[in-house]
Amino acid sequence: MIQLQEVSKIYQMGNDKVYALDHASMEIRQGEFVSIVGPSGSGKSTMMNIIGCLDTADEGDYILDGISIENYSERELAKIRNQKIGFIFQNFNLLPRLTAEENVELPLIYQRLSTQERKRRVREALEQVELSKRMGHRPAELSGGQQQRVAIARALVTKPSLFLADEPTGNLDTKTGREIMELFHALHEAGNTIVLITHDNQIAEEAQRRIFILDGQVREAAEGEHKVGPKPKKGGTGW
Repeated sequence: MIQLQEVSKIYQMGNDKVYALDHASMEIRQGEFVSIVGPSGSGKSTMMNIIGCLDTADEGDYILDGISIENYSERELAKIRNQKIGFIFQNFNLLPRLTAEENVELPLIYQRLSTQERKRRVREALEQVELSKRMGHRPAELSGGQQQRVAIARALVTKPSLFLADEPTGNLDTKTGREIMELFHALHEAGNTIVLITHDNQIAEEAQRRIFILDGQVREAAEGEHKVGPKPKKGGTGW
């Protein structure tokens, strides 16, 4: 489903080139639950932006569902983001003046679905995250965990083929974070593909597979490996 082949993202800092991603290669198959884990500044956000078609690579190739992203127009990329990818962010990204129902409905309006179909899908999505009784509440009237459930429902409602979650438990207490992770496991058991980006070792270990990222370079977790962190090379940094 997702293939990154020698992907690099480069920023010019004065006379120096800084690699946010440094010839990164990985593959994620349909139906997998994968965590991408690394410390702050490791390249996680850059990786998420490229996987989510929010940014493009400077070098290498990103292949989504068998087609190179380079072959898509901007309009087609916007359609992919709206229909194929369900985004879930650390800060929820809910519109404060809209109710839970209206926030979840928003991506369906862009798809130009009928009002009846939109209402049906919104109700189903909010029921799935156990918030059907809070449909008329605005974000300020909801707890952090409830806001994240609304955000997950908003991602669910378009029936995407990929859920891309960026630090989804980062602003939540331990108990609420546990509940949100149980919801991700339920989504995965229903056959969904999930890519979860985190700095939290314990959260990362809940995924089927873990991919470590450090200084823009990626490697797969070895079988039985539990500690998240770099394996230093002799005479330098990295793995």
